[in-house]
Amino acid sequence: MSGENRVALAGRLAEVGALRSTPAGVAVVECRLRHESECEEAGRRRKVKAEVEAIAFETQARMIAAAALDSALEVEGFLCAKSARSKKLVLHITNVVFGKGD
Repeated sequence: MSGENRVALAGRLAEVGALRSTPAGVAVVECRLRHESECEEAGRRRKVKAEVEAIAFETQARMIAAAALDSALEVEGFLCAKSARSKKLVLHITNVVFGKGD
């Protein structure tokens, strides 16, 4: 099975966990992003508000862990199940740019 799985999201850093390492020594941080915007749906403007659970590794993890809460950012990544037992979606951040939207 093959298909598209790309996400781009602008928002603010709402929550950041502790920077830690996986058993293989890879830096990882879990965070929550807060997004607010207006989108068009069914021919009408709709206010959109959402919080998204996310995880980042290595360089992106270190950048997020060092950032202040409520920092504006744009992220790119993909969606994946939280674990083999949980089908809850988590955004895996592969690129982050701070300061967008301030």
